Amino acid sequence: MNEKLNAALRRVSQLRRDGCVITSEAFVDRLLPRRDRNAHKGDFGRVLIVAGSVGYTGAPVLAANAALRAGAGLIFVGVPEAVYPIVAQKLDEPMVFPLACDGEGRLNTRAIPELVKRLEGCDACLVGPGLGRSPAILDTAAAVLTHAACPVILDADGINCLEGNIDVLGQAKGPVILTPHDGEFRRLGGDPAPARRYESAKELAKTWGVTVLLKGHRSLTVGADRVYLNPTGNPGMATGGSGDVLAGILLALLGQGLAPAEAAAAAAWLHGAVGDYCAELWGEYGMTPSDMIANLPIFLK
Repeated sequence: MNEKLNAALRRVSQLRRDGCVITSEAFVDRLLPRRDRNAHKGDFGRVLIVAGSVGYTGAPVLAANAALRAGAGLIFVGVPEAVYPIVAQKLDEPMVFPLACDGEGRLNTRAIPELVKRLEGCDACLVGPGLGRSPAILDTAAAVLTHAACPVILDADGINCLEGNIDVLGQAKGPVILTPHDGEFRRLGGDPAPARRYESAKELAKTWGVTVLLKGHRSLTVGADRVYLNPTGNPGMATGGSGDVLAGILLALLGQGLAPAEAAAAAAWLHGAVGDYCAELWGEYGMTPSDMIANLPIFLK
């Protein structure tokens, strides 16, 4: 027990030495851009979501609706043509478009030219939620990284496809944000064990020049020169779809001009804060990711 306590104290000391910022409502409020009275929808970010497959139609919907509630101006959602009618039916404000897919309802490489074209003029891109796993998913992620000048979030299957192929990150044209939970972090070569979690996230961020938002209890955001620790969140958020909500919030903040590490830290705080609010209303057993999306504007006034 003493050894565990000592290890925890060492980690806290290391965070302090590295100038770790504990995020807060005031921290997020300082980052959120104030809206000009003469602004139009193009001023609040053109963002692209590449997500979904047969059996996983909720992921693009949750991410898109979270981005919408977090203030994104124009949201484009590319999904496999096999699920296009389902996703399009669920989304009113975001603009959904079909992409070529294989016989199992996952993206194939014929989708890449359309995605490259759509990336032009985008302010941020999210790749991964619900895409599934196949060689074509890796090719798609690599193509986006190679062509996107804007920040790219790799989440869920956008991370999973990097297992054994992490050198793809070296091809990135613009900033990259990785949002792994512990299992995905392990697939990237990270060590999520409490004694190694922080240092391992730092190593990943430094080696590949990326921002890492390592999800979990007290999520860590590691950027080039700053570390952020998130104090919000609860076990009721540990449910399918919660990560899609976080990815959508992060996408919207990037699209509105926040720097990658600050956007990730702010998104983690907002995600946890609305999760805590929903837990108070419905309890940790009954709250849902959709509840979190519906109540997100309370924290973005």
